Amino acid sequence: MSKRNVCVVLVDRANYGRLKPVLKAIAADPDLILSVLASGTMVLSRFGKATHVVQEDGFSIDGEIYMELEGGTPETMAKSIGIGITECCNEFRRLKPDIVLLIGDRYEALSAAIAAAYMNLCLVHLQGGEVSGSIDESARHAITKFAHYHYPATARSAEYVIRMGEDPATVLGVGCPSSDIAFNLPPDFDPAPINAMGSGGKLNFDAPFLLTLFHPTTTEFGGAKAEMQALLRALENLAMPTLLLWPNIDAGSDDISKAIRIFRNEKNPAWLHTITNLEPTEYLKVLSRAAVAVGNSSSFVRDAGYFGTPVTLIGNRQVGREHGPHVVPVSPSTPEIEAGIREHLTHGRYEPITLYGDGNVSARIVEGLKTLKLYSQKRLHYIHE
Repeated sequence: MSKRNVCVVLVDRANYGRLKPVLKAIAADPDLILSVLASGTMVLSRFGKATHVVQEDGFSIDGEIYMELEGGTPETMAKSIGIGITECCNEFRRLKPDIVLLIGDRYEALSAAIAAAYMNLCLVHLQGGEVSGSIDESARHAITKFAHYHYPATARSAEYVIRMGEDPATVLGVGCPSSDIAFNLPPDFDPAPINAMGSGGKLNFDAPFLLTLFHPTTTEFGGAKAEMQALLRALENLAMPTLLLWPNIDAGSDDISKAIRIFRNEKNPAWLHTITNLEPTEYLKVLSRAAVAVGNSSSFVRDAGYFGTPVTLIGNRQVGREHGPHVVPVSPSTPEIEAGIREHLTHGRYEPITLYGDGNVSARIVEGLKTLKLYSQKRLHYIHE
C-alpha cells in the first residue's frame, strides 16, 4: 500500500498548539506523509508569524495561504472565507493530499473544508459536535457536515455528531490532542523571554498572577470595546500582576485592542504586562501556573481543566461548552468579573480533569488515518436505518 499524504491545515497559533502532537505522530509514522499548510494569522507578522514556531519545532511548511482582509468587521470575515476557499483549492491541487485534516471551528478552517469537500478529498475533522457561542458554533457544525470522518474531543460531542446524521462508524475516537502536551508538559520554565516580549511591568511567575485573554463575540458585534473596558476596570481594582494576551483577528478585535492601548497609555499600570501571544508549550506552562485565567478563550474551558487552573469565564463566547468545576461564568460587568476572580483566589486550584483528553490522543488519531477507507460521497446515516 502506498503512503497516504495527510495535509494538515493550520490557521492560528492556538490551532497549531492543539495539532502539534498530531503533526509529530504523523511525521514519525512510516506509512504516512505529512504536508502542512499555514493560513489565517499563522502567516501574519502582526500576530507573530507562527510559521517560524512550526519550523523551529522541526516541521516543514509546504504552503502559505494569505486570506485575511483588514477591517475587523463581519463583512471582512465573510470575504476572507471566499479568498480562503480559492487559495486552498490552489494548494490542494498542488499538494494532491489523500486526506485533509482540520481542527475546530475557525472560519479559515471552514474555507479549507469547503475546498476539500468540493475537490472530492477525504476530510477528517477534530473537535466537532461541541456547543459554544459566536459564529464559531455554526462554522463548527458546517465543517462536521462536510467532513467524512470525525474525532470529537468529548463523549457528549461524539454523541452530538452522530445525532447530526453522521455514521457512528466514521467517529474514530474521542479526545483532544492538546491533552498530549498538557499531560507531558516539561517542568522547566524560564520567565525571562516572556518578560522580554511585549510591554509593561515584569512579572514574577513564582507569585500569584492572572492570565487574561479576551476575544470578540462576532454575533454580538459592536459590544467588544465596552466589555473589554469592564474587564480592565476589574483588573485595575485588583491591581494583581497580570499577563494579558492580545485578541485574535475576529470582527471586533480592533475595538478590544484599542481599549487595551488606551487603558495602558492612560493608566501606565505597573501590574500589567501585555504580549501578542505565546508559543503553544510556553502558553500551557503559563496557564498551568496562573492563579486565575480571566476572559473567554476556549483554552480556558478546555486546557485549564488539565491543570485545575481556576477560570473566570466572561460573556457568551463559550456559552454551552462543556466544562468542569474550575470554570465560573460571569457576565461582562466589572462587579461580576471582580467577584468571580476573588472567589477563585479564595478557593485556590481545582482537581485536574480529563474531560477533553487523557494525554494519549494523537497516537489513536494517527492509527485512524492509516486505516480509514477513503470516500467522498456523504449521506445522512439515519436514512439507511
